[in-house]
Amino acid sequence: MDRTDAHETRPPAEARGAVAEPRLGQLRLLVALDALLVEGSVGKAAARMGLGAPAMSRLLKQIRELYGDPILVRTARGMTPTPFAETLRLRLRAVAAETEDLIAPRREAAEKARTETNGWNQTTIIDAPPLAMRPSLYLEDEPFPEDFARRLRSIGKDAAPRQRLARHIATIGAGVGGARPLTLDEADDAFSLLLEGEADPIQVGALLVVLQYRGLTAIELAGLTRASRRHLGCPVHPGLADLDWPAYVSPRSRSAPWFLQAARLVADAGHRVLLHGNSGGGATPNALDMAAGALGISVVASIAEANDALQQRRIGYLPLAAMSPQLHRLLGIYNLLEMRSPLSAVVHLLNPLTAGASLIAAFRPSYRDLHRDAAALLGWPKLGILGNSRDVAQATPFRTTTMYTLDDGSPGEVIIPSHRRPRAELPTGLTSFEYWRAVWLGQARDEAAERTVVDTAAAALLTLDSKTNFADARSKAGELWRLRLSQ
Repeated sequence: MDRTDAHETRPPAEARGAVAEPRLGQLRLLVALDALLVEGSVGKAAARMGLGAPAMSRLLKQIRELYGDPILVRTARGMTPTPFAETLRLRLRAVAAETEDLIAPRREAAEKARTETNGWNQTTIIDAPPLAMRPSLYLEDEPFPEDFARRLRSIGKDAAPRQRLARHIATIGAGVGGARPLTLDEADDAFSLLLEGEADPIQVGALLVVLQYRGLTAIELAGLTRASRRHLGCPVHPGLADLDWPAYVSPRSRSAPWFLQAARLVADAGHRVLLHGNSGGGATPNALDMAAGALGISVVASIAEANDALQQRRIGYLPLAAMSPQLHRLLGIYNLLEMRSPLSAVVHLLNPLTAGASLIAAFRPSYRDLHRDAAALLGWPKLGILGNSRDVAQATPFRTTTMYTLDDGSPGEVIIPSHRRPRAELPTGLTSFEYWRAVWLGQARDEAAERTVVDTAAAALLTLDSKTNFADARSKAGELWRLRLSQ
């Protein structure tokens, strides 16, 4: 007898029980998911629920199957929620808090329910999403999480700037199980205060360090980026540029900027390309400016000048310091902390001229999803992410590379096959810059460098036109390389 027949022969009550049982099991999964997000650990979540770690692992597997999402991914900081899981956090917190009140109601909550109404003589189920639920750890008279959330919520939009920023820092900085991510509007408001110079220096460091240590969510990254773009005065509608190409080079980087030559090839193909970034300081803080000038790429001092350069020569380079001294200073906090800040992620999504496509780099798996999800939230039509480079999109042609894409909201992947590594070139006696320029001018032959430029240009062409394939884009980029000196 198959399952349909068995179901039809059961009494009605049993049939109703068979339907209800899976739903009860799914409610248990919601409680388990809340515990996992609060604790950030399978073992701690198991202890919270009074289960063994193997049982909790099985529940996590069921949760992943239910949502079709990894939910938690292992990183250097431990188990980190995916962007999708973060979107569930507040709703799960509210459900968990209300469940606890129903199972073990507090006298104070019952009294409040009898006296507080919401306009139609109806009690409010939950006044503010709580930040945590740790009843077993409460000390006498310790405020409950919803009390803490209510106190933070009382700091309204008309509060003094530093008080508003303090609210945002407290929201994310209360520790494991006692904090939640910022919403898009909260992240926007918090970063706007930094950009406007309204924050105390201690608040600047606190906000950036807590976000970086805990790890950004896609929603937070979108909020930070939205505030930055408003600060820059970026155009709302696309059309002024075809391709946005951020180039924020680490001060420790010793790689030659072959990507600039690739960008020049893409511009020679008729596309308007805006590069923006910095050289990360160090001994040659103006290295990108110098290299751009050597290729005939205009170095501009404002978004307006960038637009003019693209209309006249189809390519320009806009240093961050010229675009926004405040953003440049905030990014420079790296030198005080010897660690990256959320700004390292934000600058890759600035898109100052609201180009129709962006080409960025993200070498960590979690960063690829982070940037792609944030770009989708910001409404970027097309995005290409090279997964083998860190600071700027530059191909690594002698390793197979996965290129992660976003095309009108749909994520995808493109496998870029590797080349055979050519024999290393002998020293020439030229400086690094002289050699880099000599390769472009055809005065030095370097097959490895040529492959890097061509594959990088191909990745850009593929980002601009998702209907093509990488082999065709590589062929077109190779032809552009051969014709570069006749342009």
